[in-house]
Amino acid sequence: MNHSLRKRVLVITYYWPQAGGVAVQRWLKFVKYLRDFGWEPVVYTPENPEIFYDDHSLVKDIPDGVEVIKRQIWEPYSIYKWITGRKGTKLGLGFANETGKKGRFNGIMVWLRGNLFIPDARIFWVNPSVRFLSRYLHQHPVDAIVTNGPPHSMHLIGLKLKRKFNLPWLADFRDPWTNIDFYNELKLTRLADRYHHQLEKKVVNTADAVTVVSYQMKSEFDSLGGRNIYVLTNGYDTDDIPALSPTATANHFSICYIGTMNRARNPVVLWQALNRLCSINDDFASKLKIRLAGQIDSSVFDAIEAENLKNNYEFLGLLPHGKAMELLGSSQVLLLVVNNTPNAKGIVTGKFFEYLATGKRILAIGPADGDLAQIISETDSGDVIDYSDADGVFQVLTNYFELFNEGNLNPETKGIEKYSRKALTGRLAEILNQITNG
Repeated sequence: MNHSLRKRVLVITYYWPQAGGVAVQRWLKFVKYLRDFGWEPVVYTPENPEIFYDDHSLVKDIPDGVEVIKRQIWEPYSIYKWITGRKGTKLGLGFANETGKKGRFNGIMVWLRGNLFIPDARIFWVNPSVRFLSRYLHQHPVDAIVTNGPPHSMHLIGLKLKRKFNLPWLADFRDPWTNIDFYNELKLTRLADRYHHQLEKKVVNTADAVTVVSYQMKSEFDSLGGRNIYVLTNGYDTDDIPALSPTATANHFSICYIGTMNRARNPVVLWQALNRLCSINDDFASKLKIRLAGQIDSSVFDAIEAENLKNNYEFLGLLPHGKAMELLGSSQVLLLVVNNTPNAKGIVTGKFFEYLATGKRILAIGPADGDLAQIISETDSGDVIDYSDADGVFQVLTNYFELFNEGNLNPETKGIEKYSRKALTGRLAEILNQITNG
């Protein structure tokens, strides 16, 4: 389609390449395919964000000629790192990473983050962005605005631009706001808690459309009186999936996990089941390989070694996205662990869909009646075992190993095409067309 015939959408996102991680990929992939559906994206993002790690391999997905506007952002993390002697390090998720740490000083920092930086520490970028984008929009009009959070300060930029220009606005939520895992650990005062909820409700009620990644999140926002709330899951990009042989076998029965695994996400029940299998099956013990990549808490390694699995695991550190996909493709079972928190039923991690696209067997530890379990059941892609179901994990692993030895471990998945990034972008374009009366 001719560039001049496309509608223009301003995408406001904190995460953008060269930043790495799952949070980057949602809107990177939407931007990659929006032109195919009649929309020309313009990306607005910080020039110097506080990111977890760099992944230059993702830059290749930015379409040629797409306008990317980068502006300086000031965040209080520089002060925090100076005080804590961590200058030069990357916090990535910010003070959210500090909530589980002990000590009076960390407690003070978490209190400050929760009560002074509302909704998050990127709040200082809101007003400068509104001023800059107001000038930009006068000179370069767009047909719609999209904001992506967290960080939810991005939604406050959209809220102010909506009031000023009355442009159609879509607020996209990768994760919940007041129902996110660590919200109750922020040591909020009653006043701060009320303000968080007020801002959340204002965003949800003012946006012309709200997109969320799970049906549980949709239900939560429906209860706030939101209008036009759509489930737009994460997905997989066919360009990222390595060539796989569905009948390929390997010498090792490898269980692979990629991503963040903190203390709260440590699947102790799995390590116990693996130890039990190793103790009664020498063949299993000789072939088992646990492959971990990403940000893995030391408590996970301690738990693995406590179950006599020290010789069965390898830690590969942080991997570029392409290397991570190759690791998935060369593994036998792909492990997912859902945080054991009140919002667990609504958690569908972004990497799950890339797991799905590899055609490998998926083993998930989490709520058996959640959104993730529903998709795994619909696609016949694996099993979901409850956090405390030790016998269930043992039985599933026993079955998987038998299938592995028969060369028949990979499942025959069905209906996964609707989770491709291109198909999901088509759905996004439909929503944008609806709110712009297209």
